Amino acid sequence: MKIIRYRNFTDLSPAPVHGSFGRWGGVSSGALAELNVGFGVGDEPTRVAANRRRVREALGLSVLVAAKQVHGDRVAVVERVPDTDLELAACDALVCAHPGVGLLICQADCQAVMLYDPRQRVVANIHAGWRGSALNIIAATVKVMVDTFGCAPGQLRAAVSPSLGPCCAEFINYRRELPPGFQAYQVRENYFDFWAISRDQLQGAGLAPKNIEPAGICTRCDEDFFSYRRDRAGGRNGSVIAA
Repeated sequence: MKIIRYRNFTDLSPAPVHGSFGRWGGVSSGALAELNVGFGVGDEPTRVAANRRRVREALGLSVLVAAKQVHGDRVAVVERVPDTDLELAACDALVCAHPGVGLLICQADCQAVMLYDPRQRVVANIHAGWRGSALNIIAATVKVMVDTFGCAPGQLRAAVSPSLGPCCAEFINYRRELPPGFQAYQVRENYFDFWAISRDQLQGAGLAPKNIEPAGICTRCDEDFFSYRRDRAGGRNGSVIAA
């Protein structure tokens, strides 16, 4: 089982429980082999549940809360500690102040942007695909952390999961799909640097540059991760953070 940890979090005390998981070490098979944590991609629900349980146990957590992602900008606050793993409907970001509750984002080329406030002990996890980036779901999530929990953006730490890199983020219809301002992030014809977009959106929301850590791993290039761009099928990688 491949788990990526982030120095941005591990150098804190207390540090959040966290990890970005690769595709190996689960029970799914075929194009979904092995650690698919996403429902709705053709996997058997019992296998997805077993994979999520493996992720939870690898991090020493008792419960996971996932977002039933819809490529929007709705942010959900986890208001209570659930008895069992669950998914919250129609949202793409989760915020939680309850210790031990793992926030799960599923992705296959999209980013999971994980946030932690070490003073207020609040965590967030954001599903940031190109649609979410266009809506600036990052800024929306930071605003919820500030308004609901009194977080100070300058104190937040952020990590960006393995995701589609500028080497592979091709958008041939970008004039129709992406905001005009994103053209500044075009690295060559039709290719865009969404890692830089998220970095700048985090800074625009008030985070300090030194507190932002990208994994810097392209999921399409690295076959240890699921990639929709590469395979046009397959499972979903998972990233988790908990206070």
